[in-house]
Amino acid sequence: MATSPKAREQKRAVSRFALLLIDVVSPFEFPDGDQILAQARSIAQPIARLKRRARAAGIPTIYVNDNFGEWRSERSALVQRCLAAGAKGADFVDQLKPDDDDYFVLKPMHSAFYQTPLETLLSFLGTQSLILTGLTSNSCISCTAHDANMRQFELYVPSDCSSARSKEEHQSALLQLKNTIKAKIGRSSSLSFR
Repeated sequence: MATSPKAREQKRAVSRFALLLIDVVSPFEFPDGDQILAQARSIAQPIARLKRRARAAGIPTIYVNDNFGEWRSERSALVQRCLAAGAKGADFVDQLKPDDDDYFVLKPMHSAFYQTPLETLLSFLGTQSLILTGLTSNSCISCTAHDANMRQFELYVPSDCSSARSKEEHQSALLQLKNTIKAKIGRSSSLSFR
C-alpha cells in the first residue's frame, strides 16, 4: 500500500542542523593514505562524541563518502571492506561506522554536493546549518564548504573533527574557510545546537 505524500511529510523529522561525516569510511589505500590516517586518528573520538550529542539533540547524521571507483558498491559493502581483518584504518572506521538510522550518500568527486542527492536530502530535512567533519579539511571538506556556501547554508567546521595530511595544511584550510566564506571554526565541545 502506497503512503500518501501527507503521511510521508508527517514522518519527516525537520532539523535546522545536519551533521556531515565526510569520507570517514575509507580503506586509506591511496597516495598519502598513510599520512592522512596518521592525522585522522586524533579526530575519531571527537567526531564520535559530536555524533552522540547531535543524536541526543535530534540532529540527523549524514555520511557522505567516496565510492572508491566501485559504482556497484553500497554502504554495507564499503563498511565491511574498511573493517575487514588487516584493513588499514579499520580501528579508525570502527569508531565512526554508520548506524542503521544514519543517512549515507556516495559521491564521485570532492564535494559532497557534486552529482549527489545531498541537496535534495537537506531540503527534505529542512536543514539550514551544516556541521562539516571528516577528511580532509583542505580538500573534500573545503570543496563541500564552498558549495554549501553558494547554497546559503550556515557552516560550522569544528577544528577537532577534521584533519589533513599535516597539522599545517589543516590549520591553513580552516583559516581559509573562516576568512573567505565566514565558516564558524571552533572546538566541537563549544558547538551549540541553537
